[in-house]
Amino acid sequence: MHNLNFDEIYHTYWKKIFRLCMGYVNNDEVAKDLCQETFVAVFQQLPKFRHEANIGTWIYRIASNICLRQVNLEKRMPKNDLPSQIKDISEKENKIEQENMTNFLYQCISELPELERIIISLELEEMKQKDIAEVVGISPANVRVKIHRIKEKLTEKFTKYGNQL
Repeated sequence: MHNLNFDEIYHTYWKKIFRLCMGYVNNDEVAKDLCQETFVAVFQQLPKFRHEANIGTWIYRIASNICLRQVNLEKRMPKNDLPSQIKDISEKENKIEQENMTNFLYQCISELPELERIIISLELEEMKQKDIAEVVGISPANVRVKIHRIKEKLTEKFTKYGNQL
């Protein structure tokens, strides 16, 4: 019944799911493992996909559940391992600065409460707010409000970060 091609799905969503996983664990290797686990689950469950939701929404839901399970297993989040390069960023080139800013963004996202982490990670993937609402189980209006508040929190953190340079 389904005419979904797993290879196409994998190539379309791998980077997006990896970034979502990074938002949860802020660790490159663990995020890759979680991403791989997600696509194994997608491959196994694809014949059962009922097209009740967008395929992307379904994959994000699977990835979010796998990440939440991982976080609950570890019972901790990496909150204090800020990359050491951030402090001497003024001496680095632009590319390194961007990389550090990205790392800092992942750090900030990993410090958010669970629901906010999911919402902002999906927002950064440019998922429609209606689909985010479906993934997290709240209304689209509530998603919009939460995104606004999360952005305010992240802006505040980046402002403090900028003042530390």
